[in-house]
Amino acid sequence: MYNHEPADYQCPFCAVVAGAEGDFPLTNQGDIVYQDDLITAFISSHWWPKNPGHVLIIPNQHAENLYDIPDDILAYIHSFSKRVAIALKGAYDCDGVSVRQHNEEAGNQDVWHYHLHVFPRFKNDQLYLSHNQKALAEPGERARYAAKLRPYLQ
Repeated sequence: MYNHEPADYQCPFCAVVAGAEGDFPLTNQGDIVYQDDLITAFISSHWWPKNPGHVLIIPNQHAENLYDIPDDILAYIHSFSKRVAIALKGAYDCDGVSVRQHNEEAGNQDVWHYHLHVFPRFKNDQLYLSHNQKALAEPGERARYAAKLRPYLQ
């Protein structure tokens, strides 16, 4: 209905679910903090300056955006985001948590596979003012954050 994914799109999140490693996708299997038959949650490969280790939750079945995702999977992802939020509080000792999701280019969607961001928040972190400052996190750094979260999500 409201799709913008190019016809030849190679989805990096589908590659994560399929177990791919290497230059594509940027996410490694070691970044995954939870996976079941319906969803996968992993440490994002891109971090904002004062919010390291945020988590993306995706459906295992490809859905481009909010308009496409089946309602039951959407509900499951959002319910699971509560578990991730509680895990972030325990593992990172953060002051709060933000959840956000983007659709279409004008809505800042940059991967054409539905994904929900769950951010650890810290006092005066200016998350929403630093959108253009995100940078690629090193795999070893992501692995350390994943190791902190996994015990809370198993």
